[in-house]
Parts: sequence; C-alpha cells; structure tokens
Amino acid sequence: MSIATSITAKEIPYLRGWPLVGCQLALKYERLHFLQRLSQLGDIAGFSFGTAPHFLVNSPQLIQEVLVEHAATFYHRGRYLRRAFIGNGLIISDGEFHRKQRKLMATLFQPRHLATYAETITRYGEQFQQEMRHGEVIDLHQKMIDLAMSIFSKVLFDLEIRPGDEMMEAMDIALAHSAKVLFSLVAIPIHWPTPYNKRLQQARQVLQKRIRGAFQQRKENPEHLSEQNDLLSLLLQASDDDGRRMSDQQVLDECRTLFIAGFETIAMALIWTWYLLAQHPEVCQKVQKEVDSVLGGRTPTYEDLANLPYCLQVFKETLRLYPPAPMIRREARDDVEVGGYHLARGSTVLISAYTLHRRADYFPEPERFDPERFSPEREKQLPRYAYLPFGGGPRVCLGNHFALMEGHLLLATLAQRLRFELVANHPEVGFDLEHNLALRPDRKIEVIVHKRTEEEKQG
Repeated sequence: MSIATSITAKEIPYLRGWPLVGCQLALKYERLHFLQRLSQLGDIAGFSFGTAPHFLVNSPQLIQEVLVEHAATFYHRGRYLRRAFIGNGLIISDGEFHRKQRKLMATLFQPRHLATYAETITRYGEQFQQEMRHGEVIDLHQKMIDLAMSIFSKVLFDLEIRPGDEMMEAMDIALAHSAKVLFSLVAIPIHWPTPYNKRLQQARQVLQKRIRGAFQQRKENPEHLSEQNDLLSLLLQASDDDGRRMSDQQVLDECRTLFIAGFETIAMALIWTWYLLAQHPEVCQKVQKEVDSVLGGRTPTYEDLANLPYCLQVFKETLRLYPPAPMIRREARDDVEVGGYHLARGSTVLISAYTLHRRADYFPEPERFDPERFSPEREKQLPRYAYLPFGGGPRVCLGNHFALMEGHLLLATLAQRLRFELVANHPEVGFDLEHNLALRPDRKIEVIVHKRTEEEKQG
C-alpha cells in the first residue's frame, strides 16, 4: 500500500524529502531541527523514510492514545540492537513474555532496595567530591561519565570500573551502534567481516566477558546471594507467583539491557544538570541553601529526599530540557485510528520528548531553565503526558524511580561541597547526534572547581 492511500493525506501535514531516502539524512544529521520543524506542523505530522509511512505525534492526548489506549497495537522495534548487544531484554521484548519479565523485574526497584542503592550512590558521590581540587579545571563531561559508570557498575554487578577501563570504550561503541541502525534504511549484517563489525564484535565480547564473569561468580556461590544487594544478585533470586525464576540467558540479557540503557540515562542527566547550574549560579545557590538547611553537612540518605524538593525540581527541569530518552519509536501491527487519523499497519510513530517538552503552551519560554516549573502547584497543572523523560504507558522505563533518586541524591551530595564555573569564553555546547541516540554533548565542558568554604555554607 502506498503512502498516499494509507493515510488521510489532506488531514496530516507531510514532508516527503528526497527520492528513495526521504527524510533519512535530515533525521540522522539534523534530528532535533527536523523534529522541531515537524512539530510546528501540528499535533501529528508525517514524513517519508524509506517505503513505510512515518509520523511524529506531539500532543499529550495523542501520545496517550499511542502509549496507553493502543499500547497493544504499537510495538517497539529493536531487532538490530537485540542481535548486537542486549538479546531479548526488557526494552526489546514484547507481548506476554515482556509482561511477565516486567513483573519479575519490578521487585528490583522497590523502596527497600532503593534505600540500599542510595548508600552506594552517596559513597561514590563523597569520594568524587573529595578527589576534586579547588581551582582546578576539569572536563565536566568526562568526569560525570566516569562517576556514573563507577556507580552503575557497582550497583548492578558489584564491580569496580574506573576511568580508562575497556568497558567505557565498549559502551560507547554499543551506544553509537544503536543510533546508527535506527536511522539507517539498510542494515549491514553484523556477521559480515567489515572493520566496523569487527570493532562491534570486540566491544560485545568485552561487555559479555565482564557481565558473564560477575554472573558466573554468583552462580558458583549461591549460598551468598541473599547477602548481596546488587541488581544482578536480586535478578538471580527473583521469582514469579509460581516460584519460577528467569533462565540464565534471560538474566544475562536483562543485565546487558540495564547496563547499556541505565548508564547513559544517568550519565547524561548528571552532565546537563551541572552544566545548567554552572550557567545559572542563582539556581545553584538555592540548591545549596536547601541542602545546607536540611543536611547541615552530613551525607544525605534516601529518607532525606522528601525534604529536598528544590533539588528534585532542578533535576526534573534538567530532564525536561535534556530528556534521557529524547525519542520513542513504535510500529503499528494493525490499522489504527489515533486522534481521528487513520494510520495503516506498518506505520512508524515517533514521540519526541525533546519537542514535546518545548511546547510553549505547557512550558512558557520553553528554552529557559526554570526549576519552578516543577513546584508541586505548577506540576499538577501539566497534562499527564506533557512530560515524558522516561516514556509512558505500560512500557514506561522501569528504572525511572532509581534514576530520579540517583540524580536527586548526587545533586544534594555534591552541592554541599562543590560548585562549578564555566571557564571564560566557553564555546556553546551542542549535541553529538550522529553517534548517539541520547543528547550527549559534542565537546568537552571545561569548568573550574570551587570547593565551598565553611563561611559559604553558613550563609
């Protein structure tokens, strides 16, 4: 069925792009500009990308239809990433298998476990601030990636991964690959012996070796599982209502999924949070005033988070401007009506948190950094699906509470002792979208470290 007969062409604005490739080049190299242009055409807009019709949905009401009301009709396409790195993990799996896995894994993120993870997070945060030297210039981009990797590898596998570890490069290759295949019309089979595929295979082997090593260690010492609080140990103990546990392969798949998806989410959120605070010292001062008042110099705990609302507002506003999942992709398995528009089977729907979070009718002056948008009173006024840093519906990111807790805790931990100042004449920081799905900075972010004095803390 042609595009012209599979949609109500007169009702849906449509960009056709170039012959054969359509808008593929714009989506790959000018993604955010292209999506912003589409979003200006209306709540739904179509564009050509190969032979299948594609649509951007950009209103809370229509997004709710796609992610919730028609969740069974729209499925996540992730076969290329699955083959390469994460197997049939929760992000990729579908149907009844996905539902059962999600129920099993939800136990990992219960409050009692979050409180345990919090201790690891603050310990690494304290270690980070102690290593900083007053007046030194650091690359904030790299430092936050290193911190996120150290924390996440410890929480997930009880592994110590330090800067320069081969896992860091392997992760970069894995994440770049996911961006490459998503915006390619033709996928080169991974088993072809190209230089790119060889690097990809090497990266996969590094990840598999380390994860399998941690897995095997626990399998050989099952009597100690109940004493360990890392996510891998909890996965091995998780069981459904009938007492059935995951297969070994499924545990490994879920570990890879959590590692690849979770690491980048928190790493990018930390980078942009501190970049924004360096640009807005008045906001940083409000954060510090709150943590000084509530904590009085002690290390924050999971229980303290409820008393640090402004810190959470800052983190949520960062996720609005720089959402960790800037684009959600779904494919219709059947013909479906969305907002009165007919979408044919095989149509691809994109939901861009980046463009959605910049709708001026929900977020006035959308490019302005304003944590007050997420004060309790103002946040309640937002439509349910106007803010989607972690997706929504039955496939909402299972680790969203963990990510919010980690960002919240690290902000409170570091702000007690540190602030960062951009070096003079620092160039504007953009996004490296050619090699990343996430909004990763396109350059170093050089900042001057300022360690707070006792006089500063006392007012």
